[in-house]
Amino acid sequence: MTNSHGRFVWYELMTPDIEAATAFYVNVLGWGTRDASMPKLAYTLFTVGGASVGGLINLPEDARKTGAEPRWIGYVSVDDVDATVDRIKQHGGAVHVPPTDIPNVSRFSVVADPQMATLVLVKWRSPDQQRAAELGELGHVGWHELLAADWDNAFAFYREIFGWQKAAADIGPMGTYQLFSAGGQTIGGMFNKPPTVPVAFWLYYFNIGDVDAAAERVKAAGGQILEGPTEVPGGRVARCTDPQGAMFALIGKRSEAVGYFERGATHDPDTRGRRWSW
Repeated sequence: MTNSHGRFVWYELMTPDIEAATAFYVNVLGWGTRDASMPKLAYTLFTVGGASVGGLINLPEDARKTGAEPRWIGYVSVDDVDATVDRIKQHGGAVHVPPTDIPNVSRFSVVADPQMATLVLVKWRSPDQQRAAELGELGHVGWHELLAADWDNAFAFYREIFGWQKAAADIGPMGTYQLFSAGGQTIGGMFNKPPTVPVAFWLYYFNIGDVDAAAERVKAAGGQILEGPTEVPGGRVARCTDPQGAMFALIGKRSEAVGYFERGATHDPDTRGRRWSW
């Protein structure tokens, strides 16, 4: 099995209205659902063709009172959760939830990089769960994007923690968009967030066959389109929020088995800069 250290392997939506959020994503992305609740923890799986693509969990009212907001959060596979947490602390990151076991499921920790973008570290008990999904599969996440306060420093942190490598870079009117790879595959990009974005965060792009039609479903189901649909090198994207305020993005289905933004990334330097007008 290919080493999955440093690869995104799971995605989870924390929301204050599970029923409404479920109906929204089923409508917009065509997902199925399956109950996977445990004692004292309600949990819903989003599915595509029987395969699980993400989870849905309640965001408690007391968490919201302390500033927690509805959001998608990504899980990154690591070989050793405890050792990775130690390195994160040594390099200026934060630990929101210390290494914790879910019996017979995983060991995990909720962490943040030095610019406070949040991720979950995970070591699944089952080796099959460690595999990252193919980026081109419909309904799955096809791109991972970090809106950083300082992308150069952010990349240095993630390179140290996960071993990520720089791929192509695009320099446009709004600065550099740096692609990065894990395990030899380009999986995402990072750039300096616009001034209107208050904090650094990770944004996840879901593969969809028709971005424009899906964007219309977002609006009809009570979500918002923040930007797009817009053409970018190798695809078409839209950035959205669901009715509860969690941000996500849509990306058009790829025609080739390479990264959406990797293909032709240096050929149109203005396109990427125009994407981030908000």
